[in-house]
Amino acid sequence: MFEIKKKEQLAPIIYQMEVSAPRVAKKALPGQFIIIRIDEYGERIPLTIKDSDPEKGTITIVFQVAGKTTTQLSTLNVGDSILDLVGPLGNPTELPEGKSNVICVGGGVGTACMYPQVKELSKRGSYVTAIIGARTKELVLLEEDFRKYASRLIICTDDGSYGEKGFVSGVLRRLLDAGERPDLVIAIGPLMMMKVLADVTREYGVKTMVSLNPIMVDGTGMCGGCRVTVGGEVKFTCVDGPEFDAHKVDFNELMMRQRYYLDEEKVSKEKHACKLQLGGNQNA
Repeated sequence: MFEIKKKEQLAPIIYQMEVSAPRVAKKALPGQFIIIRIDEYGERIPLTIKDSDPEKGTITIVFQVAGKTTTQLSTLNVGDSILDLVGPLGNPTELPEGKSNVICVGGGVGTACMYPQVKELSKRGSYVTAIIGARTKELVLLEEDFRKYASRLIICTDDGSYGEKGFVSGVLRRLLDAGERPDLVIAIGPLMMMKVLADVTREYGVKTMVSLNPIMVDGTGMCGGCRVTVGGEVKFTCVDGPEFDAHKVDFNELMMRQRYYLDEEKVSKEKHACKLQLGGNQNA
């Protein structure tokens, strides 16, 4: 059992939790993730590790309420426990050695997923530009956390309610148009956002990595649910990723696959919501 030590609501449907997981905290590196199962009746879902503290033996996760499991997870409080937590899984981010110039772009809950990269790059003495995008001001995540480590922080919102008005792709294009040539761009967020960013950096020949979060069950490559086409070859996100060369990812295929189970997920979430209201058996 993995006890929840802290819980914070960052935005209307986005939560941050600090969970006791000493072994994971000791080995976790930027870019890696965990797979959790809340109880014996639950499904397994992947969650990126936002931060880890080996001394305290805790890891921090940030998640957005989207389906049955994240809805259930959001109802847990400090002192409650998660039944299963496996990790760290996946390959850590391949960051440039020594000092470098890196632009990290995050959208939505993906902003939290890029935090460990920004933090690690800062420790290495790199110049890190963090670009954070959100639909509106109340959905801007972890601003103060990023200000601690980013050399430059640019915030933009779709509606212009905070920071610059527009999309992260527009901000990145402006920087590249102005002559900036980072050693690496890291993009984490919605698939369409990452696809557009990849198209932008491809024009300038800037190396770009994206972190993918497709449907995933076991985390060992056995189920094949997280397969993605990269450079014409089938890769498994859980063991080959989760990060890949953005210019080689078949985003169109991946976006189509991600829509396969939307109807089933909606039914499952609605059914679970009824159980929460009625206090029914989780196995019903």
